[in-house]
Amino acid sequence: MAIKHYATAARNRSVEGDMTVEEFKEWLKRFDVDNDGRISREELRRAISSIKIRFSGWKSGRGIRYADADGDGYIDADEVDKLVEFARASLGIRIVS
Repeated sequence: MAIKHYATAARNRSVEGDMTVEEFKEWLKRFDVDNDGRISREELRRAISSIKIRFSGWKSGRGIRYADADGDGYIDADEVDKLVEFARASLGIRIVS
């Protein structure tokens, strides 16, 4: 039962209620510590960890693999929309259009 409950809670998790895609992008930029305009796996791990999602290291790797179209190991501006899809489906973040 606890696993089922956790899965439901994770699906409904949000950063601060519903957010728009633009708000998600702005939130994500806060974790771009080297200000290179890209999100690394470590930066994504910190973002995921900041909203108390378990297994942030593993989920950040999955997020990078899902969204990184060019295979360079980073999420850049052209790939953020795929990361939004991942966040909605796998992290339970409520992102509205």
